[in-house]
Amino acid sequence: MSKRKPYERKMGATWWLKNTFHTKYIIREGSSLVIAIYSFVLLFGLFRLSQGAEAFNGWVEAMSQPGWIVFHLLSLAWTLYHSITWFSLAPKAANIWLGQKRVPDSWIVSGMYGALAVISLAGLILVLI
Repeated sequence: MSKRKPYERKMGATWWLKNTFHTKYIIREGSSLVIAIYSFVLLFGLFRLSQGAEAFNGWVEAMSQPGWIVFHLLSLAWTLYHSITWFSLAPKAANIWLGQKRVPDSWIVSGMYGALAVISLAGLILVLI
């Protein structure tokens, strides 16, 4: 048996609250779980749609309950937070060059917000038609 004492770094359960960067990172990663749960709820809606109009209408009626409406609103807030933090991170992940010049970060971020607006508008038009 070794006489050396192994190094054990002490790390409490709230280590991520001590640094703003880590706090935002953990919140961002936590938002992924909410988005995943919301995706499963929507997939279940598609499953109910495949079972017929009556099953789908029952799912829609269940989704109109106050608890589910609150869940939808919270999911929207988490999704917006996740999107905004991702868009601000994107220029660091995408190193795009035009000729000899690097594309400015603001162009990449603006392009992503523009794409979000166009896709959201297309989805809204699709739902309203």
